[in-house]
Amino acid sequence: MQTKGIWQIAWQSMRSNAAAMGGLFMVALVMLLGAFAPVIAPMHPATQVLDFRNVPPGFHGKVIRFKYAPALPEQIEAVTSVKKTDLHIEFVNLAGKARTIARSQYISEDNVYYLLGTDHFGRDIFSRIVYGARISLIVGFSASTISMLIGVILGAIGGYRESFASKLIMRFTDVMFGFPALLFLIGITAAFDPSLTVVFLAIGFVSWPGMCRLMRGQVLKVREELFVSAAKTLGFQSQRILWRHILPNCLAPILVTYTLGIAGAIMAEASLSFLGLGAQPPTPSWGAMINNGKDFIRTAPWISLSPGIAIAITVLGFNLLGDGLRDALDPKMQGK
Repeated sequence: MQTKGIWQIAWQSMRSNAAAMGGLFMVALVMLLGAFAPVIAPMHPATQVLDFRNVPPGFHGKVIRFKYAPALPEQIEAVTSVKKTDLHIEFVNLAGKARTIARSQYISEDNVYYLLGTDHFGRDIFSRIVYGARISLIVGFSASTISMLIGVILGAIGGYRESFASKLIMRFTDVMFGFPALLFLIGITAAFDPSLTVVFLAIGFVSWPGMCRLMRGQVLKVREELFVSAAKTLGFQSQRILWRHILPNCLAPILVTYTLGIAGAIMAEASLSFLGLGAQPPTPSWGAMINNGKDFIRTAPWISLSPGIAIAITVLGFNLLGDGLRDALDPKMQGK
């Protein structure tokens, strides 16, 4: 009879956990939206149709696309009617004014549908949310990975052997815990030119102390196990014991904390972008979209509500997934 591994048991436990599977579904949905944004989004996130500013969800209309010259940017104008001839394209815009362009300048005539409405620049909110998923996921995974690498390395060194270096590491960790995280992030990002690179580096640098303390606690517990004593008796070097024997037995809590850290990084990026210290226009960051819609919250609430709901769904998904992983990887929870 084949014995099931820890990951097979964990997956079976996850499958029986409705909340965890719901979180996995939400995370997978957001990741698919971000990965296939060019295919899913009906419009480019920076495309503006000024005649359709602040239109409500479900609005549809007709637009014409044209270029006055190949080197000039594409023009998009809302129309009520279009008449084509062999040499010219005649159309009537929403103001009732008739215009004519050359046939060579004409690109296409499209019916547009705004599932979630538009913002005050006439940009499609649904397209911007889909592309914004990429920004949030890139920052979330990058920042959480940086936090994990710093925290795991320092925590492992600080917990394996009592020394001056380990004491220094833990005192530095305590100092880092003393800073308010958001204020620390604002200070770091304000000192540099705002960009996504600065954002995820800053979030990763600020959020590692929790991972470090967790890792140190795990190393302190695992280093007392019999297999570690056996490895020392066989003469294995300390580095090999730490990274080849102790670290693999600490992966479960690290994985859970890493997953939950992604949600925290997404929230931090949205907060910084809301303050203007994250992704810069016209990059479709969810936090910046909420900020752009705050002045229209009474007349066009969908501008801020739509990205806010997207953030809530994504963060909830990662939190549910992290909680499910914690229960699935905890031997005390097996069979409950």
